[in-house]
Amino acid sequence: MNEIDSIKNLRTRPVDERVLTRQSWKVFQIMAEFVEGFEKLSSIAPSVSIFGSARTSPDDEYYALAESIARALSDAGFSVVSGGGPGIMEAVNKGAHAGKSPSIGLNITLQHEQVANPYQNIALNFRHFFSRKVMFVKYASAYVVLPGGFGTLDELAEILTLIQTGKTRRIPIVLVGSDFWEGLIEWFTETLVKRGTITRGDLNLFQVIDDPKGVVDAIFKHYEHRGFEPSAEETEKMLHL
Repeated sequence: MNEIDSIKNLRTRPVDERVLTRQSWKVFQIMAEFVEGFEKLSSIAPSVSIFGSARTSPDDEYYALAESIARALSDAGFSVVSGGGPGIMEAVNKGAHAGKSPSIGLNITLQHEQVANPYQNIALNFRHFFSRKVMFVKYASAYVVLPGGFGTLDELAEILTLIQTGKTRRIPIVLVGSDFWEGLIEWFTETLVKRGTITRGDLNLFQVIDDPKGVVDAIFKHYEHRGFEPSAEETEKMLHL
């Protein structure tokens, strides 16, 4: 049997009804995640979603910086949202929990790494990354991104894409750690812009700031003349995330 015959046989073999039924019922689990997220997070505005590595140790400089930023945002009146796990996420929830506003964790079930940290006033649990990602975006007035790995880059690319394509409103995106992000920004500029896969104007979708006060000030400056509530047009956009 050659490769083409193998493919044909794969396409024509009987469907396993048990698998199909299980997949169909997953729809209800996904719906439940969205419903719980909407119900628990609808009143947290204004909020800031903060991202960073689960592997960052408590003695790392970025752990301390994440904690300070979260505390400053919480004391300034922002609910603070993290992924709920260890590392930078723990630092974020810890800083927010010590502040004046709610500390929120959007936890994900993983085989490794993800253990919920104890600094969450509101904790949600997700099995699906895509429903969790909607919750990070839907109620966020800003994104703050500290050094991290694939998951952090995924969240950064997600919000950049949504804003660039007009699928959500323009919000501040702050990258923290200029040394860490320098190479990526250079690649954006020297490769993506030059090849025309993004425009030079797309580089204005984010800014790099290294201190807590600067992060808070940048977010307030963005909303200085308009307030934190989405406009009617923005609300309509966000219904279709």
